[in-house]
Amino acid sequence: MTMFGIDGTEVRSLVAAVRRPGLGDAAVREAFARAAWTGIAEPGDGDAGALVGALGATGALELLLRRPSASELAAAADLTDERAAEAVARWQPRVIAADVLRWLRQAARFNAHLVIPGDPGWPEGVDDLGSHAPVALWVRGDPDVLASSARGLALVGARASTGYGEHVTVDASAGLVERGYTIVSGAAYGIDGVAHRTALATHGRTVAFLAGGVDRFYPSGHDDLLTRIARVGAVASEVPCGVPPTKWRFLQRNRLIAAASSATVVLEAGWRSGSLNTAAHASALGRPLGAVPGPVTSATSAGCHRLVREFGATLVTTAAEMAELAPLVGPAQLDLYPERPDGARDAAEPTSDEIRVLDALAPRSSRTPHDVAVRSGLAVARAQAILGLLALDGRARETPDGWRRA
Repeated sequence: MTMFGIDGTEVRSLVAAVRRPGLGDAAVREAFARAAWTGIAEPGDGDAGALVGALGATGALELLLRRPSASELAAAADLTDERAAEAVARWQPRVIAADVLRWLRQAARFNAHLVIPGDPGWPEGVDDLGSHAPVALWVRGDPDVLASSARGLALVGARASTGYGEHVTVDASAGLVERGYTIVSGAAYGIDGVAHRTALATHGRTVAFLAGGVDRFYPSGHDDLLTRIARVGAVASEVPCGVPPTKWRFLQRNRLIAAASSATVVLEAGWRSGSLNTAAHASALGRPLGAVPGPVTSATSAGCHRLVREFGATLVTTAAEMAELAPLVGPAQLDLYPERPDGARDAAEPTSDEIRVLDALAPRSSRTPHDVAVRSGLAVARAQAILGLLALDGRARETPDGWRRA
């Protein structure tokens, strides 16, 4: 018997390793399909979410394997023909059975779990992302701790943190653990790392969301920290093992931190810190948002002051005040980067597609447009168009062997 053109015995064995033994054929196919979609579509791909929502992961994968026309896909996912055509062009280069088997083998090697919607360990808050919710999560550690993020607070902040920010984070994380909260963050240097370490030191629950696969902990300097979290807490990602973190995936990872938690607190952040991206997701989801004030002369607190002054974040200074955020109604959706009145875009602010293509390029090795498309999750034609724009801006250059980041 075969599944999706692959030997069914191997598929069942690999799925059992990341799920549990004894699953029926339908459950095995569903798990395999969800594992496949975590690598076929980039995080936050709403078109993939719409298709999986309409047909189920198995039906969506079977349709894609038949190489559907744009109109067929559009009808199935309630998309326009143009969007459907772009989606097929994005996904088709990544429909490689050997890759899915490799992801499953690597996950099994690292004792990672594949957690899907409806599982006891599924963090139900991410369902509020709608079609942009993950189709599955790869988890090292205890899925029950991952599910406890619904009773958690996200503590995020600057990577280049100060002694002041770290002191406030220690007090906040310890105080929230004492009150029974799970600490959710992104395992980055600075505030994130302090929040996780304090939760571990006080015997609390903590969840780390990564932008890359859970087989390669990132940043590498936090390998020991993430190993400890995986031992007693949970480390989760929506991309499969072997997939590297990129700037685009970090931005998408932030939405999971905000969605999985009951509230988000920014403890220290610069004017354009990535933590403000997490704050924007929290606000868009209606989650309560808090910000810790700092010295008015500190650039690393300017983002927190901005959240309070311009976007209605609640000023919080203690763990007790942060705990009060959970029952509150979140402020209106943030637009931290509004368009200029003339409709133009600041040249310093790349578009999301440009970010993805730049992430896919390397400064010293050349890559073909097809390789760039696969790495970025864009259609080949779209990747070529973006490469041309980046070349005009001097941010990419074409060589006889392919394209490089300038």
